[in-house]
Amino acid sequence: MRRMIAAAALVLAACNQVTADNGAQPVPANEAAAPAAVPMALSRIDCGRVDVADFTGVFSDKKAYPAGPRQLASSCYLIRHGETVMVWDTGFSIDLKGKKKDLGGLVASLDRTLPEQLADGGLEPADIDVLGISHSHGDHTGQAALMPAARLIIGKADFDGMLGKKDDPFGPWRKVGAPLTTTEGDLDVFGDGSVIAYFLPGHTPGHMALLVRLKSGPVLLSGDVVHGHDTLALKAVPTFNTDRAQSIASMERFERLAKETGAKVIIQHELQDIAKLPAFPQAAE
Repeated sequence: MRRMIAAAALVLAACNQVTADNGAQPVPANEAAAPAAVPMALSRIDCGRVDVADFTGVFSDKKAYPAGPRQLASSCYLIRHGETVMVWDTGFSIDLKGKKKDLGGLVASLDRTLPEQLADGGLEPADIDVLGISHSHGDHTGQAALMPAARLIIGKADFDGMLGKKDDPFGPWRKVGAPLTTTEGDLDVFGDGSVIAYFLPGHTPGHMALLVRLKSGPVLLSGDVVHGHDTLALKAVPTFNTDRAQSIASMERFERLAKETGAKVIIQHELQDIAKLPAFPQAAE
């Protein structure tokens, strides 16, 4: 019954603003500024770590950061919108659990899987109604296929760009009739202003960040528009970003969104930001 109610709500939201593959209408930052009428909650889920030996050599095409190593978090999030459950990003593959994998200057690790952490709150992957993906990189999509019944929300360019690749994480949503919403713009996920995906390309062509409006105040999840608190000041663009000009423009827009919405900014790869949200099953409301 809960899944039927959630599905109906998503259909109504989609009818109000976007259908799969047609793109989304722009959502001004000052629209729907009040918290949603439905109860909202937001939790962090640990989806891995990345140790980078030469951080500035990989994450800045102009070597803007200080020399030396840096460890990055890989964070995922669970959002409750009334009875609807949404997951934002899915971290590394479960195949990495208990191991370390050298990705070429980056060493990835995963202590607990997303399903194991969902179980802490009495949930399993089949209970997830909506799966939002900030972009198509493997540290954000590794466990996506464990939730094939969820409606996938992703930038169209990133979804299309993985088609035919050996490591395509979106196989379940390639089938005709699969629950899929792709976008080429900002997207009001539930149609009430409570959760808005902002189109911020540059890191990848379809990259998005996510605004969640809680009763206690809005929270802005970065995706990978930035990788650390110093990124914005330095305007450091990773060597592997797809478009430098778009990257800078998206960083600037991200800063404006944070200011205009008054949101608490959470940089998903920043270790210092882990403590800003409770770990699931605890939640900020």
